[in-house]
Amino acid sequence: MARTGIDTSILHKGAHSASYFDLARAAGEGAEIVDFCIPCNPYFPTPEMFDELSRDLKSILKYYPSDSASITKKLASVLGLHPQTVAMANGSTELITWIDHLLIKESVAIPIPTFGRWTDQPMETGKRVDMFPLQERDGFRLDLEEYVQFIRERKSRVAVVCNVNNPDGHYIPRRDVIRFMDALSDLDLVVVDESFIDFSDAERYPSVGPDAVIRPNAVVLKSLGKNFGLHGIRFGYMLANPAISGKIAKMLPKWNLNSLAEKVVHMISDHEMEYEESLRLLSRDRRSMGRELNRIQGLTVFPSQGNFFLVKLPNEWSGVALRDYLVANHGIMTRECGNKLGMTSQFMRLVVRPAADVDRLVDGMMEYGQRFHSRGGYDDPMEAAGNRRWAESYEDQQADSIVPYPGGQRTGEYTARRAAVS
Repeated sequence: MARTGIDTSILHKGAHSASYFDLARAAGEGAEIVDFCIPCNPYFPTPEMFDELSRDLKSILKYYPSDSASITKKLASVLGLHPQTVAMANGSTELITWIDHLLIKESVAIPIPTFGRWTDQPMETGKRVDMFPLQERDGFRLDLEEYVQFIRERKSRVAVVCNVNNPDGHYIPRRDVIRFMDALSDLDLVVVDESFIDFSDAERYPSVGPDAVIRPNAVVLKSLGKNFGLHGIRFGYMLANPAISGKIAKMLPKWNLNSLAEKVVHMISDHEMEYEESLRLLSRDRRSMGRELNRIQGLTVFPSQGNFFLVKLPNEWSGVALRDYLVANHGIMTRECGNKLGMTSQFMRLVVRPAADVDRLVDGMMEYGQRFHSRGGYDDPMEAAGNRRWAESYEDQQADSIVPYPGGQRTGEYTARRAAVS
């Protein structure tokens, strides 16, 4: 019998990961699920913000929200955007759907691996999807010049790039993305999906949103659920010149946004400092988590500017078996990438979480390795030949301006391994 009591067969149903609610129901009341699967900001909203939402929950649930145009206008005001360049929707995936239906006529180019809706949605509507494979030997880094050449050779009419890319966490400098948009100004559309860009600390102003709105064929996507740690609300927006954003906005239902989304949009301006602090804490945790994961012998950790890491497991490990083991024995939910185009089950995406949760994850992974395989234990990351290149790359890409943040005091942590090695 699994120690958590979770029936792991739930993880094998459907093409996508099991939802948090599926696992919570399977675990039963009182069971703790530590989520390394859903890429969500763990530090925002703050407990005080959740208290405010709780106090207003009755009216939020009881009454109609304002229409989508009013909520979009408020969001534009809060973020300092021109309202005619913004279209707000029920999650970025709704915008991907409308972009496919309205703006993609023949074909679309997309690097893989990436967010699955960018390949699945156009294929579902009969478009030709030109997939540009990213190479493991290059750390899944996207070479924009090679990508442009591929687009020209395939005669793709729409080009998509995700920055930061999911699942590998690669970041492309803003100047290079601007050159990419300009090199493809003759295409029907160039889409830059920036759903994870707020988590990057490589540049002070990484977004090309202001640059897209003054170009004839460029669109930038944003996901508020990921940034603000509120996936359940389902809200995101796109930036483009008024002709493109207006075309999308006219097709969206008048009340496509719920009252909870409206409440959060009005709260953002009052909690800007807390949001910025959450991003600083997450950058700190990303550096710490990268070091901890690099201690696992045989594990390859790819450098990331997102709120997640892509890792390649040791050859004799099974991603499916490890995922099931962590759920069944440690209550840890992870993302095995075998169903991602361009990936195999040897890869996992692990969301950045606070140190106590990372201790629990690493302990579970090491226990799996020691219990089922010959390789185990902790090694210095620089002594592991398979990890040396990525460890050096990880350190090289950290911005010089990054401020080191102290760990602070924590209580109630899972400290089994870290206490032992202290």
